[in-house]
Amino acid sequence: MEHDGRVWAVRDLSRSTPTARGGGTLFRFKLEAIPGGDRQELTLKGDDLVREADLVRRQSTFSYRDGDDYVFMDDEDFSQYTLNAAAVGEAGGFITDGLGGMMLLLIDGMPAALQLPQSVELQVTDTAPVIKGATASRSAKPATTETGLDVMVPDYITNGERIRVNTESGEFMGRA
Repeated sequence: MEHDGRVWAVRDLSRSTPTARGGGTLFRFKLEAIPGGDRQELTLKGDDLVREADLVRRQSTFSYRDGDDYVFMDDEDFSQYTLNAAAVGEAGGFITDGLGGMMLLLIDGMPAALQLPQSVELQVTDTAPVIKGATASRSAKPATTETGLDVMVPDYITNGERIRVNTESGEFMGRA
């Protein structure tokens, strides 16, 4: 939606109907700015008007990095889009060469934000050695992946293994 001259993604919406005299329906929005990621809460009355943003989603694949910029290729028409590191934000820790299944958000034909797939496969590059007798129910240890992302993994994970990581929470999901 558009609000205060910016484009916002609605992350949560709740509705309440006050029972007091003259109470009208209220809508509470939790918003996140596109681009930028600023967060804001907004309450509107039931008769307030909201403009829908002109937002297009394009399925894309990561191609390469050019300095601080990330270059993505549209899966349908093969056009290339560039996002700077600020627009990519924390998602950069999940992006590997050739990663597909991402949605590039375009506002007025210009790339503005990125949506990652639910999970990605990453290779563990640095973690403590395996502890003899370690099982999945034991404690976790820190591991660094090929992208520099730090993830807590079970004790039995070793260097060089590929793991699945949830892109929303950054948590270990299992071996790949």
